[in-house]
Amino acid sequence: MSSLDVAPARSAPAEPLDAPPPSSTTTDALDRYQAVRAATEALVAGLHPEDLVIQSMPDASPAKWHLAHTTWFFERFILQDHQPDYTPVNPAYYFLFNSYYNTVGPQHCRPRRGVISRPTVAEVLDYRRQIDDRIERLWQHAGPATRDGLTPLLTIGTHHEQQHQELLVTDLKHAFSTNPLLPPYHQAVQTDRTSNLEHRTSSAWWSFDAGLTGLGLDADTPDFHFDNETPRHTVYLQPYRLAKCLVTNADYAAFIADGGYQRPELWLSLGYATVQDQGWTHPLYWYRDRENEQAGWMQYTLHGPRPVDPNEPVSHLSYFEADAYARWAGHRLPTEAEWEHAAMQLRGGQPEPQAHFADDHDFHPKPTSHIEHPTSNILFGSLWQWTASPYTPYPGYKPLPGALGEYNGKFMCNQFVLRGGSVATPRDHIRSTYRNFFAPDARWQFTGLRLAD
Repeated sequence: MSSLDVAPARSAPAEPLDAPPPSSTTTDALDRYQAVRAATEALVAGLHPEDLVIQSMPDASPAKWHLAHTTWFFERFILQDHQPDYTPVNPAYYFLFNSYYNTVGPQHCRPRRGVISRPTVAEVLDYRRQIDDRIERLWQHAGPATRDGLTPLLTIGTHHEQQHQELLVTDLKHAFSTNPLLPPYHQAVQTDRTSNLEHRTSSAWWSFDAGLTGLGLDADTPDFHFDNETPRHTVYLQPYRLAKCLVTNADYAAFIADGGYQRPELWLSLGYATVQDQGWTHPLYWYRDRENEQAGWMQYTLHGPRPVDPNEPVSHLSYFEADAYARWAGHRLPTEAEWEHAAMQLRGGQPEPQAHFADDHDFHPKPTSHIEHPTSNILFGSLWQWTASPYTPYPGYKPLPGALGEYNGKFMCNQFVLRGGSVATPRDHIRSTYRNFFAPDARWQFTGLRLAD
């Protein structure tokens, strides 16, 4: 079977239109829409339909579902609501590809997304192209006032799709890891990346004084942000230190060798119960070669199996594991206020040019343990970093009105905040105020940790 022939997002229609020329803001929004849509399809180019229909666990979704759901978002929240007498591509898609928006209708249950064999992958790709055509035609025919009103919806839709780009990559990684053949995500990126550097644990820290600092953004900040990043408010920080490097595989292997997973005094009660219930003894995707268990740890990566590099940051840790390691090391996890304050003080809130994001098309963190190494002393990228902060609303927080109010606010329970972005996060999607969040036992995302004092 041949690989998928995935076309980029189609350009706007060429026929003459009655609407006046679009404003620069609208043109930028449409350009971003087309670029993001093309980037999503590029992630599955070269894969086979069989790769795109697997659901390897309830928390993950088939890649086909991500391709369809992100399209449903634009159809339901832009075309359906803002194009008169709109006719859906297929009314059944409103049920199949709604994720959790109860205010717009019922949805197929998440753990059973993998049984949706129809529509086929080809039909989902055709669905994407139909919606792209309709969005572009709506934009071209709309007047300036209408475009200005729809631009925020188009923008949030593209950032929503970038979130699903990250989920698509991490869900594919989990699915491929369950295949006994341990196939790589892409043969083209399968390279020998093992570091030749001798490992040396870093003890370098950034130090910050006590004081008041702002956290979050004002709701009327013109740059794009999600509602959970607002409102800006003042917090007081005690003096603190933040490690310059992420915790490495060698660091974490020492924790394992010291019986870290068997020592209940290091763990939160629910964390240790999870360790016992799930049988955790190492990070997700680590394993021993059955034919040579003395050869050291191996790990599954999107490049295929390879030895664990001691100098790479340890990834795919739950909050429980990150917290237990920090206790074992005699330190702690930073709060999200500390992390954001450090980002503003060190980087002016902007990711470093050399930070490792999805734009590198590598989808695996680089070695970071050496202070003199060029990828060290970097706050952003590589891995999402667990913080000690529960995901709760900022003082005065108000969710968006309507269905989009379900986007963030209703998940503010039993989750912890992560900061910084990862190798699966698009660079133009991240910022210092960005609040990612997952349940404390989640491990399939590119999650690691940075120590604090």
